[in-house]
Amino acid sequence: MQVILREDLENLGKSGDVVTVKPGYGRNYLIPQGLAVTATKADVARVAHEKRVIAARNAKLQKDAQAEADRLNQVSVSIAVATGEEDKLYGSVTAKDIAEAYQEKGVAVDSKKLVLGEPIKTLGLTEVPVKLAHGVTATLKVWVVKKEG
Repeated sequence: MQVILREDLENLGKSGDVVTVKPGYGRNYLIPQGLAVTATKADVARVAHEKRVIAARNAKLQKDAQAEADRLNQVSVSIAVATGEEDKLYGSVTAKDIAEAYQEKGVAVDSKKLVLGEPIKTLGLTEVPVKLAHGVTATLKVWVVKKEG
């Protein structure tokens, strides 16, 4: 018996897949639970069309995310911080500080998407990865400099 899965099932397949199962399993478990529907020619064609539409949409989103990553890779910011003896920072530079610095330059960056293991506590250049949509990662260049005065 062929069925179209409506949800991801671990040992069977992903949502939208057409799979062959034993008639009893499909009729007594998958279909009543709403996990699958019987596979007619029209349903198989509809699912194939939906997969193509979703693939095209994902490709466009991937392209947009890559364009945003390229744009973010071109911009760098300087954050002035107060320092003590031997250029030791008072406090640290957090993801929120980096997002605000980029916002001042007119570039929107979500601080939750920054991959900053711990706040920056040293002067100089730090490259901070930011995870964008669909597995695309950009690298932000953050210069931490001594505040004058």
